[in-house]
Order: sequence, then C-alpha cells, then structure tokens
Amino acid sequence: MTMDLAPTPSQTIGPFFHFSLTADTSLGCLAGPGAKGERIRLACHVLDGDGVPMDDAMIEIWQADADGNYNSADGSSFRSFGRLCTDKNGVCVFETVRPGEVPSPGGTLQAPHVNVLIFARGLLKQLVTRVYFYGEAANQNDPILALVPEDRRGTLMAHPHPEEPGLWTFEIRLCHECETVFFDV
Repeated sequence: MTMDLAPTPSQTIGPFFHFSLTADTSLGCLAGPGAKGERIRLACHVLDGDGVPMDDAMIEIWQADADGNYNSADGSSFRSFGRLCTDKNGVCVFETVRPGEVPSPGGTLQAPHVNVLIFARGLLKQLVTRVYFYGEAANQNDPILALVPEDRRGTLMAHPHPEEPGLWTFEIRLCHECETVFFDV
C-alpha cells in the first residue's frame, strides 16, 4: 500500500525565542571592562506594520570594535556579536562601543555601522539591515549607504537620546510606508 504524502507547510520564525535562543542576557554586552573606544548603549525598538511594539522579536548584531576590526586585538574584552530578545515594549538594549570605520572590498572605508539581523513572527527568514550613527561625517562617503535612495537613508540612522548621554536609539519598522531599509544578502 502506498501513501500519498503532502509537504509540510513552511513555518514562520518565532515566537519561541524568549525561552530558547535568547535566555542568556549576557549576549547583550559586547564590551567588557577593558574594551577600547567610546562606550555606548544601542536601543533597538521593533515595530510591526501598525506601529505596535513586537515583544517577541530577536535581534542579532555584528560590529567592528573601535579600531574597525571584527577580531578585536584586545582579547576577550570585546566580542563582535550580540543577541537579545525584545521586551514587552519591543525594545532590547546592547552595551557596546561605537564601532570604527571598516574597509570595503574596493579599498574605501565604510562608515561606522552595526550589522543587524531581525527574527520575528510572521517572517519566513531573518531580515538584514544596518545601523549608522546620525551626524557621523563618514556617512557621506559610505559605499553601502550610497546604494540606498537618499530619502530612505534616515531609516538606517540611530539617533542620540536627548536626555541620556551614550544611549543611541534605532527604530526597526518591519513594514509600512516608513519601513526600515532591509538588504538582500
């Protein structure tokens, strides 16, 4: 007897991150006590298409150290990777250092930035974006940022918090007219 089998439908990402992949909140601290550079906190705020905070998303970040190296020369005091889940307000906060410029394949330098992966319910695969720092002079010459239409570049900018020195805020909108720019990598 043969049995006809139907393929299992694709499943979206989440909402299982809070009790599995992101239980270790120490993954939100990229900069140890001896890390070189300007210490910052990067608050990522994830919103759905209706502007509602997503309390079950997971954010991974990859970044260079203050000297622009992904493999930090100062040993274990800086790691280039972080991962956190969002809280009930759709926010997670990473403790890190402001990254340095990194070389591009063409020999030019990329502006200081943080690479971001977003995992959330309703997504079939992770989304990829970048965080640039508002007001950074090197943004003008960044070859990746130059690929983004000028009127959309603002969706890639973190802004300094007006009342908390060292805190940068970055809003991730998963869809709608103010959707964050995502890269197809």
